[in-house]
Amino acid sequence: MAIELKNIFYSYEKTADRAARVVLDGIDLTLSREDFTAVIGPTGSGKSTLVQHLNLLLRAVSGDILYDGESIYAEDYDRKGLRSKVGLVFQYPEYQLFETDILSDVCFGPRNLGLPEEEVRERAVKALEAVGFSDDDHTRSPFDLSGGQKRRVAIAGILAMQPEFLILDEPAAGLDPQGRREMLDLVRGLHDSRGTGIVLVSHSMDDVAGYADRIVALYGGRVVMDGTPREIFSQRDKLEEIGLSVPQATQVADELRKAGMDIPKGLITVDEVAEAILGYMKSHGGSAGRNRQC
Repeated sequence: MAIELKNIFYSYEKTADRAARVVLDGIDLTLSREDFTAVIGPTGSGKSTLVQHLNLLLRAVSGDILYDGESIYAEDYDRKGLRSKVGLVFQYPEYQLFETDILSDVCFGPRNLGLPEEEVRERAVKALEAVGFSDDDHTRSPFDLSGGQKRRVAIAGILAMQPEFLILDEPAAGLDPQGRREMLDLVRGLHDSRGTGIVLVSHSMDDVAGYADRIVALYGGRVVMDGTPREIFSQRDKLEEIGLSVPQATQVADELRKAGMDIPKGLITVDEVAEAILGYMKSHGGSAGRNRQC
């Protein structure tokens, strides 16, 4: 199962207050359901515009997009069916919440698919449970929730339609460190347990280093890098050329090596760096062993 983008161009037309601008400039990209893919790039690189093409919220000026081998631009293509298979969660969840209670909100999507009401409710309850809400929460107003909780409800609303791909635009933006971890653990868990293909737009190199299987970097509306996190973050100079950086853990590891600490190259997560420092201290008679005895 895959989404294939073939030579996709998209541009904003000139308006009274905005000049014409090419946003996507010949994108060729295949997104597999088997991957947790992160899309990165500086502001204005086309990340959000790209993902809005995946379920026809936006339509390319030219090029084609295939879902499971079929063109989604074909006249007889089931566009409603596509949006149940490719769910998009916006950065600002309040854009997707509008009912008086969270259960009703999550029921909206599957009900719109024409499912029997019993199945609609069953799907909604299971989706809310999957994102951490109990039966006691069902009558809560979505507008009384925290930012992180609203995003969970928005994700549940998509999950209730049982999508094959889940597209998330900055789902952890604005959350505190614990909230970020919980949100990204949730998304990773959906991929691992349900086989849902994930496409995550993020500005955080630390987040994508710790959770993604694959990174696609955009610059100027084009794909300029594509590989595993370790492959991408080994190219620090190229990342910096397009206005990005390596994860903070990698920066720390680089500085420690410059200071004379013999630790491996290619470390990209906090856990890897911590393990490398501990190994170095043990091999050099450091304080790690004494600390365990205290």
